[in-house]
Amino acid sequence: MEIMQIIGIALVTTILAGIIKFGRSEMGVLLSLTAGLIIFFMVLGPISSVFQVLKDLANRANISMAYLGTILKIVGIAYIADFGAQICRDAGEGALAAKVEFAAKILVLVLAVPIIVAVLQALLKIIPT
Repeated sequence: MEIMQIIGIALVTTILAGIIKFGRSEMGVLLSLTAGLIIFFMVLGPISSVFQVLKDLANRANISMAYLGTILKIVGIAYIADFGAQICRDAGEGALAAKVEFAAKILVLVLAVPIIVAVLQALLKIIPT
């Protein structure tokens, strides 16, 4: 089970980082960052299979791949920004974490505009003028 491996990595890293932080706090942060990246790469495989299922469903439903791609980018931005912000917080940089989250919100808004426009155009076609 992948979750057991992830929890194992997280627990061992937490214990080691706690021990290391007493002498050299920057090494504890690097250890946490490395463990976070390992966990991130461990979940890429399952995520890619979910994306493939969504692509297949979009093709069967005749949904434009541009819209699906945009939605997947938005989800990716949200997850990656959260991951980056948590790394910043682990390093004691809460203000920087907030800025990462703010930047992600702006990027999501920019990516969502074409989808919002398409929905509004579809509504205008339905509503008689």
